[in-house]
Amino acid sequence: MLRLTEIKLPLDHAPPALRAAAAQRLAVAEEDIVDLRIFRRGHDARHAPEIRFIYTLDVQLRAGIAPMPAAHVGPTPPSDYRLPFVSRAEHHRRPVVIGAGPCGLFATLILAQMGLRPLLLERGKPVRPRTADTWGLWRRGVLQAQSNVQFGEGGAGTFSDGKLYSSVKDQAHRWRKVLTELVAAGAPEEILYVSKPHIGTFRLVTVVESLRATIEALGGTYRFQSQVTDLMLGQDRQVRGVVLADGEIIQADRLILAPGHSARDSFAMLASHHVRMHAKPFSIGARIEHPQSHIDRGRFGGPRPDILGAADYKLVAHDAAGRDVYSFCMCPGGTVVAATSEAGHLVTNGMSQYSRAERNANAALVVAITPERDYPADPLAGIDLQRRLERAAFRLGGGTYAAPAQRLEDFLAGRPSQRMGDVTPSYRPGVTPADLRHCLPDFAVAALRAAIPRFAAQLPGFDLADAVLTGVETRTSSPVRLDRDRHTLQSPNTPGLFPAGEGCGYAGGILSAAIDGIRAAEALAASLTPTTLSASAAPGQTQTHDPMKSGS
Repeated sequence: MLRLTEIKLPLDHAPPALRAAAAQRLAVAEEDIVDLRIFRRGHDARHAPEIRFIYTLDVQLRAGIAPMPAAHVGPTPPSDYRLPFVSRAEHHRRPVVIGAGPCGLFATLILAQMGLRPLLLERGKPVRPRTADTWGLWRRGVLQAQSNVQFGEGGAGTFSDGKLYSSVKDQAHRWRKVLTELVAAGAPEEILYVSKPHIGTFRLVTVVESLRATIEALGGTYRFQSQVTDLMLGQDRQVRGVVLADGEIIQADRLILAPGHSARDSFAMLASHHVRMHAKPFSIGARIEHPQSHIDRGRFGGPRPDILGAADYKLVAHDAAGRDVYSFCMCPGGTVVAATSEAGHLVTNGMSQYSRAERNANAALVVAITPERDYPADPLAGIDLQRRLERAAFRLGGGTYAAPAQRLEDFLAGRPSQRMGDVTPSYRPGVTPADLRHCLPDFAVAALRAAIPRFAAQLPGFDLADAVLTGVETRTSSPVRLDRDRHTLQSPNTPGLFPAGEGCGYAGGILSAAIDGIRAAEALAASLTPTTLSASAAPGQTQTHDPMKSGS
């Protein structure tokens, strides 16, 4: 097949226009095209309101037809993920995966598809009762410490926008494997080709359940409400197993650790065993809300074209009062949600449904911080900083899980808000007008104030007086990175431990976490002796697994 890039068409083009444009690019007749597939579709709004779709197409021509040489045309590169096939898992203890977020789910799926019958341990509940517990905090202010936005089946990604774009460079096409498996599990097929794919929270619930059914059908086992509280090591520091909160011991010589960035007790436990780790940079700030229609006008230069859906944005200001400030986890047509996992702490996050049809747009506005400059004490000092800010926000909101909020005009002027304006905050269980200077460091306040006018220059109207800032956003990424060998992906001083995903410092979102879970599963399989290889697949051979054909 041939890959055609930079095919530009009006937003209102008819479906046959794609074939006509491809034929024109290749200088062939339309009937010479026997197959045409959309590989990617984005849009260019730089010259709004004249917005155009930009396509990447894969085209198959009739036998014997040779296209004319043309710019932006080349052979279609391979994009299929090739699965290492391992079958005789009975020669080893079952591998254990800790954590059922995107990283843990895809690590478990790959291990199951390789025939290794993995055991997945998750401290929280299955996704549907977990959803009820999460709504209990949002509606009634009742927190379940082990079943919330952070903990439970699907991880923090379940209660988000379900965004599936990433800057990860992956030559093994693991990203395509993730998207293909998600479609097989019930995600919309468009995630395979739109430039900024998303699933939405409610759809993610059924997708996560479908992935579980696939894993169990392949011999994998889930155990919910099974918190790992200790690690068993031999005298040589080789992993021997884990201890659960109820005292049960599970023997294992290979563990994929995918706990998520909020498993603070787990990091403390690992530090007590001197598992090598270090503090890493992360970011802090607050959520900002505008009317979605206001963002649409700023991005599209007028009313939103329905075919494009709610507008998003990505903003960066370097060296704002000596700091880098940027928007993060932008949720078009969404809501700000309570995302704490600890009593007496307050954390915000953003969430959207697939329709992105809520009144407001929201995003985190965050300030980059570093261990050397801001929390130099020890590997867990970033967690201590997060907790201090979250406790301050909880107190400032009134101690009921209501969040402190401030009109943007008041924040920029350095005065506390007495009321909200025309923008109604979406956060539940509610907000308390406040002064965010009391729950953010002075340097973060100064950096945000310096950055917001610069953001308004990039996105007209961003400095809307009645826009709402809701605090605090502290869990943009893990403040800890567990060391691992770049070849084996094992801890350098704890053999058999495979740190992975966002919590361990190796990902930053659903897609990159899932990709890292696949890498960890591959590394674990590679650590097994050659005797475990199937007789039909000698060492070094691979077998393609097509989930669309197998039903997994």
